[in-house]
Order: sequence, then structure tokens, then C-alpha cells
Amino acid sequence: MKGKLFVIGFGPGSFEHITKRARDTIAESDVVIGYNTYVDLIRGLMNGQEVVRTGMTEEVSRAQEAVRQAEMGKKVAVISSGDAGVYGMAGLIYEVLVQKGWSAATGVEVEVVPGISAINSTASLLGAPIMHDACTISLSDHLTPWAVIEKRIEAAASADFVIALYNPRSGRRTRQIVEAQRIMLQHRSADTPVGIVKSAYRDREQVVITTLAQMLEHDIGMLTTVVIGNSTTFLYDGLMITPRGYQRKYTLDADVQPLKPHMRLRKDAEPWALEDEEADVDLDAYEEDDLDAYMEESWHAETEADERSAADSDGDLEWEEEDDDALGDSHLAVKPGNKQSVAVGSYGLALEALQLVKRKKGEAVDEGVPARNLFVQESILEFAVSPGVVNKKITAAQMLLIAEAAGERGEIEYSTQHQLILRVPTSNPETLTRGLREAGLLLMPLGDVAQLKACDFCNGEKDESIPYAEQLAKGLNGRKMPKELKIGFNGCGMACYGAVNDDIGIIYRRGKFDLFLGAKPVGRNAHSGQPVAEGIKPERLIETIERIVAAYSEGGYPNERFYKYFKRVGKVAGYSYREVPMFVIEDAACGD
Repeated sequence: MKGKLFVIGFGPGSFEHITKRARDTIAESDVVIGYNTYVDLIRGLMNGQEVVRTGMTEEVSRAQEAVRQAEMGKKVAVISSGDAGVYGMAGLIYEVLVQKGWSAATGVEVEVVPGISAINSTASLLGAPIMHDACTISLSDHLTPWAVIEKRIEAAASADFVIALYNPRSGRRTRQIVEAQRIMLQHRSADTPVGIVKSAYRDREQVVITTLAQMLEHDIGMLTTVVIGNSTTFLYDGLMITPRGYQRKYTLDADVQPLKPHMRLRKDAEPWALEDEEADVDLDAYEEDDLDAYMEESWHAETEADERSAADSDGDLEWEEEDDDALGDSHLAVKPGNKQSVAVGSYGLALEALQLVKRKKGEAVDEGVPARNLFVQESILEFAVSPGVVNKKITAAQMLLIAEAAGERGEIEYSTQHQLILRVPTSNPETLTRGLREAGLLLMPLGDVAQLKACDFCNGEKDESIPYAEQLAKGLNGRKMPKELKIGFNGCGMACYGAVNDDIGIIYRRGKFDLFLGAKPVGRNAHSGQPVAEGIKPERLIETIERIVAAYSEGGYPNERFYKYFKRVGKVAGYSYREVPMFVIEDAACGD
């Protein structure tokens, strides 16, 4: 039986703004998966479903768990505030499905349930600030490089968009909103109206209307949406209003409108329109529907019989000189071979965009329609590099290669796992990683994967257990886990690489292996792993570790660390959990 995935946007959080479809899909689901705060907001709509809740920044784990549960035949509701397709979970769910080779015909069914996005709920509280062209920009650079975000702010500001800023500031991420204001002030008046809405339609709702110059004087955080008006936005009676532009086409205080519909394209009626130049374009290359929007407005003048000329002797239609006013500066003349002289202002840009789409699809394009260079966002490739599982020495040539791979815009970080972490902007990751591998370097994925760290076996002098470490690394490194799984391997009883402080600790001693499970290396109740077995025979080690890792992989909750999983299930691969004694910490004698 195939399961089903509901990806649900429940709006700002208030019950009256949750759609009926969202309520129904939550009610009929077997499992509800979401961020802790979101689960609490819709708890009143649940009726005993299984709940999987995780913390912030754990969206990937939620998506993976949702797909896994749906593939088991369950109906799964993945919840997002606002709209699930706007900085929500919809895209990530599809990414996980695509990675698994999903198809709509044979895979689990997916339904995205729309909700009210923050830009809409915020706008309703401010008045009518997004009546004209608007865009949303997230200021969080956790997933998008700040250099890219800066370009987007610059482009939107210079194009006079109304801008809604999502994720404007957090406890540690404070400079982005300052930089956004700086860029905006280069293009807009300091008096531009700005609306700041915190927790729209929730218990702690706050609405502030201020100016671009003074916006940073107010409380802005992760629960805030900031709406920055455009050059026409004005304030009236405590409301923020962006005109749609009707005053340019109509006289709002007159019953009889002075302009007929077809006259609105006259240049004197719309002086703000783009200046057009004529260019011959072969319309046979385009689908008929592509021209509908342009032709509908142009041929509207046909209804004015006194403003249209007769067909010429060849049966082709041409606009006479006196008909210019009917179409403003946009001339349309049918020529033999269907070559038409059309405006290349806004319409020309549309044709240019069509060419770019055709190029991307590999379809034939028209010569003579220019193509501009589009901005292509680069991915940030993040991975770990080391000289090997056992080898800890990096050669000078390898170091130079790593530095060259990072380049001027990448970064290199040394980790506690004795690896170098590379974060490199690149649109060609295969070429970059291939060169590092060919140089003998070991590359590892990061995130919620299994990762084995081994000692250097006293520079190879104590080499009896090295084959087992390498075999485990080959079989386990990079395997997906509910949470990152650290496996420590020491080649002697000295355990100098701290294997007992990892999730799974393996120590080679007197020809056999000792096993430790469930270390918690940080916090007030930090402790080493529990010794669960001594003297495991070498031929049984690989099988034993494989069973432990497989059990955690299949039974762990998303974002559940191994020690929590071990405590929850009580027994893993036959090894039982024992309560760790808690130490009582006495107050200092001096009372401080």
C-alpha cells in the first residue's frame, strides 16, 4: 500500500487563518512531522497521531523521516508555517524524493496544501503595501552565500520592488539587516515607509510602521517580517499603502474616464513606459500562444473601424501613419515570410527571455534575438579532507592542492575529527573533487552520516588492527544516519585518540577488541561510553559494528543522537543500556 505525503502550510498560526484543507489533511494523517514550535501551534487540530518533532535547522532530517514513513504506507503530514512552498518544506520534500528516484506515477503520492505566507499576513496588518510588484528575500545566509543575497537586495532595490525581508535577524546573525538597510538607502529615500510585523496573528503580535532610516531602532528578530515600500508607497492614517497605478490611467474622482481602453498605450498617457525601437522578428519561430498577450492589446484597435486602414494589395495588413496614436509607439506590420517589425522594449525583453528558455531546453532559437548573460548561482560544496583513515601526514603537494581547491572565495577549517573542512563555491564539484582524490586524499561527506576516526597506530608500528579500521571505514563512512555518528578506533589500550568519548568506541587490546557505546562528551552529565563488551574476536568485529549501526540507522528518530537512542530502546544488537550514575556538584565553599 502506497503512503501519501501532505506538505501543509498552516498560515501565520491562528486557527481562523488555517484553511479547511489544511485542517482535514492534518486530521486524516497517521503521522505529523514538524519543527517544535509549529507542532505546538497546531496541537489543537491533532487527534492522537504519532508526532515527530525536531529543532530548528533540522529540515533535512524531517524531510527524510517524512519520506521514510510515507514509503511504509502511512499518511504523513509535514507542517510549515505560512505557505509550505515559500521558504517551507515543499521543495525539500521533492528534493529528497528526487534523490531517491521517485516518480509521481509509481511513488508515494504528494499533495502540497497552500497556506497564507508571511508576506500576505504581514501586508494585511500594515494596510496595502504590496499592491504593486513585490519580492521576498531571506536574509539568512545559512543556505545561501551572503554575496548572493547582497546581489538580490541590490537588484530588487534598484528595480523599485516592494521588498519583504524574511529571517532578518537572529541572536548571532545581526549584521545582515544592517547591510540590507545600507544597500536600500543607496536607492531609496530615508523616508521610505517600512512595516515591521512580529508574530503576525499570534499571541505576541507587534506591528510597527517606521521609515527606512529608523527601522533598526525597533525590535527585529527571527519571528519578524520587514516590508520595505517602493518609491510610491505612502502612509495614511497609520496605514502603509502602495498605489497600483490607477491614477496614471484613470481619474479617480471622475465618473467619466477621459481615456478609452485602447488609448492607454499612447505615450502621452503612459510617459513612464519603456522607449521601444523597431526590430524584425521571425514570428514563425514562436508558438501562437506566446504572442497572445501582445497581439490582444495590439489588435484591440481593430474594433475602432475609423482608426484602421484597409488591407493592402497583397492581402497583408499594415498600419497607416495616422494609426500611430492607437498603439502608441508600438508598430506592427505583417511582411512576407511573416517577418514582423515589433517593439523590442518590454516585448523584446520577453522574446529574449523566451530564447533563453529555449536554449536551456535544447530547442532551436532565433538568430538575431540577443541573449544576455544571466546570473547563475553557484553551489557551496562542503566536505571533509584527510590523508587517510590511518595516515595523518599531508604532503606539501597535497596542501597546495587543497589551497588551490579552496581558492580565494573558499574556506578551510580544521575539525576535531582530525580533518580539514572545505567550503568552496563551485558550479563544477566533480572536477574539483576528482583532483583531490587523484592526489591520494580521502574525501568525506559532512552532516548526519557515520564517520570513523582512527588513531595513527603509533605511525604504523602497532599495525595489527589497521585492516579492521580500514574495512570499517570503507563500509560505514558516509552512510546516512539520524544524526552524525562518530565511531572511534584505537589501536592499543592507551586509547590516546579518545575512542571512549565517541558514540561507538573500539579499542584493540591483546589481540581482541573492547567495545564502548553511548558516550556523551558535553554537558553537566557528560560521560564516556559504557563498556558493553570485552574480548570481541577480530573475525566478529565487523559484523558486530554493522548490526549496531544498522539498528540505529533504522530505529533512530531524526536528529536523535546515539546515546539518546541507546537509552530509549534499552538494548542495541544485544548490548543493554545501564543508567549512568549522576555526580552531585556541590556549591563552592565561598558561596560563589
